[in-house]
Amino acid sequence: MKLLRLILSIVLIAVALWVIIAEQMAGASANAFVNAPVVTIRANTAGDLSLPDTPFGARVQKGETIATVDDPLVDTVRLNDLRMEQGFIEGEIARLEADLESTRSLRDSLMNRAATFREARVKELRTRLEHARFRLTVLEGGELPEEADQEVLSLVGELPNRVPMEPGLAPLILDHARERVEVLAIALETAKAGVFLGDGYNDSPNAEQRATELETVISQLENSLGEAQARLETLTARSQRENLRVNAAGGGEIASPVNGIYWEILQADGINVQRGDPILRLVNCDATFVSLSVTERVFNSLQIGDAASFRLTGREKVMEGTVARLAGAGAATIYQNLAVAPSEKHLERYDVALLVPELTADHERGCSIGRTGRAFFDERPLNWFRALLN
Repeated sequence: MKLLRLILSIVLIAVALWVIIAEQMAGASANAFVNAPVVTIRANTAGDLSLPDTPFGARVQKGETIATVDDPLVDTVRLNDLRMEQGFIEGEIARLEADLESTRSLRDSLMNRAATFREARVKELRTRLEHARFRLTVLEGGELPEEADQEVLSLVGELPNRVPMEPGLAPLILDHARERVEVLAIALETAKAGVFLGDGYNDSPNAEQRATELETVISQLENSLGEAQARLETLTARSQRENLRVNAAGGGEIASPVNGIYWEILQADGINVQRGDPILRLVNCDATFVSLSVTERVFNSLQIGDAASFRLTGREKVMEGTVARLAGAGAATIYQNLAVAPSEKHLERYDVALLVPELTADHERGCSIGRTGRAFFDERPLNWFRALLN
């Protein structure tokens, strides 16, 4: 029994020594802290700076307004000239549209008059032709009386008034009546086709001729209107570009490019800044990582992409990560744009950076810049116990 207790004690002591030695010999960092890149916000134009009353460490969301720059002396002369020219062209377009509308209305009115004239003229020629044919039928049905008065003679043709009836005059009257029928038939057919014949007449009524002339005027107005509209489009595009330039030169709101926290305010509220002057700095909370230093032995055993674990000081939760950068000794330059600079002791060792997705996703501690902890690169005997606690 004593031998059994002795052997059990030796085994327990050996296991304890193995755990202690393995825990101490496992690859671990000397120090580790949460870090993140710093974004410098600069003035996009010259003007008076306005900053919101926001304390250090306050959260800011991407797209949120963090500053305003206004330039009350921005040059708007060219923009005003373009707007004036644009107004002139818009007035010209309105005039051309009004002239075009009135001209089209007059053209339509004249065409209606021409159509009315054509209809009435065809009706007139048809009536005259019917009566001429009736007279011709009467003449062809019998001879004239020996003595015809002026009224009868005027019905069949344009003969001298009160001409006494002479032998051989009847055939001339009949021939004249036939001529009148044929001429009226020709005039009627051409009138139906839109061409009018007659002494002193043109081939179309005056209203139709005037409407045809207005077609040319309408075509010219349409061309002028199209040209003015094209000029307006070009001038509008130039005015929009100039407006963008004036707005950019006149300043405006500056939005946060990242989700982060206020880290450093470089300018006072209300001062006049120039384009490109730094205004403030923000910590990018979406790009947090862990900076740490290790011994040369551990450093030489690491490769980018190796698995690692990180635990914040005072917390039992262990978060998994990967090696993202191996900067080595004296890596002071890589911290110029980071929130936390390394200590001299840190630079004497070998610099390593870890990506810990779980830390970035944690909204409470994801942007706890400067929080310290420890990182481990090897499996340790008590990892199963730590996993149980997590």
